[in-house]
Amino acid sequence: MEINKDNIANWLMQLQDSICSALEKADGNSKFLEEKWERAEGGGGRTRVMKDGAVIEKGGVNFSAVHGKTPEFLLRDKEHSSADKSASEFFATGVSIVIHPNSPMVPIIHMNIRYFEMTGGVKWLGGGIDLTPHYVVEDDAKYFHSELKKVCDKHHANYYTKFKKWADDYFFIAHRNETRGIGGIFFDRLNDGDGMSFEKNLSFWKEVGEAFAPIYVELIRRNKNKSFTEHHKQWQLLRRGRYVEFNLVYDKGTKFGLETNGRIESILMSLPKFASWEYNFVPEENSEEAKTLSLLKKEINWV
Repeated sequence: MEINKDNIANWLMQLQDSICSALEKADGNSKFLEEKWERAEGGGGRTRVMKDGAVIEKGGVNFSAVHGKTPEFLLRDKEHSSADKSASEFFATGVSIVIHPNSPMVPIIHMNIRYFEMTGGVKWLGGGIDLTPHYVVEDDAKYFHSELKKVCDKHHANYYTKFKKWADDYFFIAHRNETRGIGGIFFDRLNDGDGMSFEKNLSFWKEVGEAFAPIYVELIRRNKNKSFTEHHKQWQLLRRGRYVEFNLVYDKGTKFGLETNGRIESILMSLPKFASWEYNFVPEENSEEAKTLSLLKKEINWV
């Protein structure tokens, strides 16, 4: 396949299709509803949302491909200082996923893979997958990280270590001094370097996208039939509140969408249907909740 923006966008649409199919099968009850949209400045996308499923309370698998005049905040970036600021155009395409399950025993998951290019030859890949359990199950955390490490190791010996640290640092709620979940991998501005051509990194980027569905379907299988109480549900709402805080305060994808006049419903698709905040909540000592909080830290070696 020739490497160009149209072929990359077409591949991402196919990925969206395959992931939606896998998630519908895993849920067994609900289907994704699609809404196509256009951006006045150029481009558009396909927003697909599932709600009130047997497993998935609210989930989105979104594709977008937008273009137009490069936003001023990107031109201020020192990496783009050589761009012709009077004539610079950008193109960005990607698939973004957030799944909020009904059960507090099934984890929240997020994936985003994206491609960006700009007039003058600037281009890069970004993305990653991270997991946010309401209750950290150590065997699941080890499985999740092991699967991501397999993908990374296939392409570069240092990618897992490098991108896991990046995820630990990125998915960190500084005002809470805790990570959003158990991390995963995260990378940005990936082009060439470290012995990797853009073509090789594109192959890695694609495999990250293809890893999402089998990993999450397995985590659903392991946890969807576990029993839970109202106490567990209340904790789930509090953890969702933390998720909201991160996405609205720190998430670069949210900020990019808002600053490029993206479609607001698609941008905020990542938010759960219900969330909660309780003043000065402190879990009971030695409780399941306290254990989970103790594991929401950077630099935990899961593999």
